[in-house]
Amino acid sequence: MLSAAVPIAVILLAQIRIRSFWDANNAIMGVLYALILGTLFQVIIKQLIGGFRPYWLDVCKPDITRAAGHNVTGLNGVGYHQIMYTIDVCTETDEQSLIGAMTSFPSGHSTAALAGYGFLFLWMNAKLKVWANYQTSFYWLALLFAPLLGAVLICGSLTIDQAHNWYDILAGAVIGTATAFGSYRILYAAVWDWRFNHIPLVRGRPFDYAAGLSSELMRRAVFTRKNGWGRLRRGRRGEGPLDKRASRGVTSARSSATYARRSGASPQAAQELRVPEAAGVRGQPQSGRVAGDQMV
Repeated sequence: MLSAAVPIAVILLAQIRIRSFWDANNAIMGVLYALILGTLFQVIIKQLIGGFRPYWLDVCKPDITRAAGHNVTGLNGVGYHQIMYTIDVCTETDEQSLIGAMTSFPSGHSTAALAGYGFLFLWMNAKLKVWANYQTSFYWLALLFAPLLGAVLICGSLTIDQAHNWYDILAGAVIGTATAFGSYRILYAAVWDWRFNHIPLVRGRPFDYAAGLSSELMRRAVFTRKNGWGRLRRGRRGEGPLDKRASRGVTSARSSATYARRSGASPQAAQELRVPEAAGVRGQPQSGRVAGDQMV
């Protein structure tokens, strides 16, 4: 449950924080896709292959002498050096306990952990732009690896109570990681390509990679505001991010007029004091000068 609840909760809280829900559907559905597909794989393999859990002997409590009178299948005492036996020699009468102790491979918890937290890792990498076209903060790098730490802790805990062998955990982790990558790619434009991996795909509407990365796509639903990434800061209540740029020009004009009135300067001289307007994408001013709000 934690493998699904924690990633979905993080995604929803992040969308509330940036006030953008336009790609929340893709993110949440991606977590569910990865979990469902991974669970389907591991259940099929577990039923067809299975294997003894490390605590198998404690559950079975075998008595080899039972093979003489409990040999319905005729498979007891056969095979290499006649060491092959069936559950006929088990003194445990609870069939469900015996079946559970024979379904070790692969680990279902490891599959779910890497599917859910692995998808969250890919989603956070796209939103934080940790591996993008600029040097990011170490703290963001540490935050990015936090979901993987949670997944590793879940997988490691399975060895404490002897629930799985190491190869059961490894196989489950591989299945979960594969489903996380596959689910992310069908819902977003890329997995590792930092230019497009934050862009949700829309069913029935192909994404044009040849068009390149526009300023609008750089501002959409990312958590960073560096090197042109992220939304522009909001202005007064009710204004959108682009409205604030326009309102700043009006405010600058009013300030210039006030300065001219109070100081006796000419309106033309006061107008020259205005700060040049910023471009649509921060880091790309219209003139050679860089405004203070662009130096982020």
